[in-house]
Amino acid sequence: MSKVGLFSVGLDTYWGQFGALLNNLTGYHNQIRNRLESFGAEVVDAGMVDNIDKAQNSAKLLNNSDVDLIFLFVSTYALSSTVLPIAKQSKVPFILLNLQPVGSLDYEKFNALDDYAEKTGIWLEHCQACAIPEIACVMNKAETRYHTVTGYLNEDSVWDEIRGWIDATNTVKALQNNRMGVLGNYYGGMLDVYTDLTGQSVTFGTHFEMLEMCELKKIRDNISPGEITEKIAEFESVFDIDRKCDPKEIERAAKTSVALDKLVKTYQLGSLAYYYEGQTGNDYENIITSVIAGNTLLTGRSIPVAGECEVKNAHAMKIMSELGSGGSFSEFYLMDFKDNVAFLGHDGPAHFNIAEGRVKLVPLPVYHGKPGNGLSIQMSVKQGPVTLLSVVEGKDSVFLLVAEGDSVEGSILETGNTNSRYSFPCNIRDFVNSWSKYGPSHHCAIGVGHIAHKIEKVAFLLNIPMVNVCQEISKK
Repeated sequence: MSKVGLFSVGLDTYWGQFGALLNNLTGYHNQIRNRLESFGAEVVDAGMVDNIDKAQNSAKLLNNSDVDLIFLFVSTYALSSTVLPIAKQSKVPFILLNLQPVGSLDYEKFNALDDYAEKTGIWLEHCQACAIPEIACVMNKAETRYHTVTGYLNEDSVWDEIRGWIDATNTVKALQNNRMGVLGNYYGGMLDVYTDLTGQSVTFGTHFEMLEMCELKKIRDNISPGEITEKIAEFESVFDIDRKCDPKEIERAAKTSVALDKLVKTYQLGSLAYYYEGQTGNDYENIITSVIAGNTLLTGRSIPVAGECEVKNAHAMKIMSELGSGGSFSEFYLMDFKDNVAFLGHDGPAHFNIAEGRVKLVPLPVYHGKPGNGLSIQMSVKQGPVTLLSVVEGKDSVFLLVAEGDSVEGSILETGNTNSRYSFPCNIRDFVNSWSKYGPSHHCAIGVGHIAHKIEKVAFLLNIPMVNVCQEISKK
């Protein structure tokens, strides 16, 4: 759960001049606090900051409370001097809430009032926008990172955006507390997948656990028959098991799945990237060719697993998972120029919670480009809005590459892999060209829903760039 700061700013000179003003503004402040708490955030409430003494005290409170984000409600006109001490001492970004009580005043009723003091008090209750330029000016000079939300208190889109900030904060916190296992090694020669683990740790805060195949084998060698039986029952509840699957293959995959669960528990992993080849016929090959079913179960339990040791994509999948969008391991498979769609999929693992219908567990006589054979996942992503996400290690920095499209109905390739048809709001040629020019790896994470606006907030909090490919194409 994220911890956020909240304070309002106002001008103490007003309180003696306009009797109802402070009470009304406090009511709006409390309404905001209650909504933040309803979104699952722990709120550190510094109250109304209306003079320099309160500003300094609030700066200490918020700085000592280890908040992840600070919401600043500009309740009326306020001096920027009451904001600067908090902005200078805080190490986290601010969300400026430029929220009027109502979308529009009743001007006839307002102008019919006889008391000019009463009129002024009502105006000040609705003049949030007055102080926004001043506060933004000071924050720019102080090099404080901020974002402004503008609207009115009962506007649904405002609360959707604020909730998005809470979701993004939770996601960043999950990344910072995440332990990612790295099992085996990279797929040799797949240069786009190679990555700087130190740079990834610096960007996301993730701790990497370097795991050994021999440890997984040791765990697997001690799995009991009862544990295998329980896991097979889990397979049957989650997967539509193809009748061609050899019972021995199901048992082999179940045994490996139990071992993976125990490895994850031992190291408290929140994600995993893996790949291994070794010599033909060795014990480790027996294990690595039976991981897809178990890794799919882990991915569906919000412990995303990326094959081919794709650490960057494991991060992309983790972001999607934490945002409640799923995040399935994918790559470009095929283009259909007649229907203007791209096919994306992979040989597993997959995210079974975002499947269109039940996920199939099928036998593969060969893993293309990899040793051995075994069971694989065949599924399509739910039809409807989707978002693609790639974590890109550019020449100068890590950044997020995003595209929004739709999973659409139509024929797919039934090859024992995950596979779906995707359309985008542009020509498929332009899409593939534009996506590729940013230099991502050939893998990406696919999640359900259009969530680029949430990923953009995650990028802001991480202080890294985000590129929305479809938006960039539309600008041309």
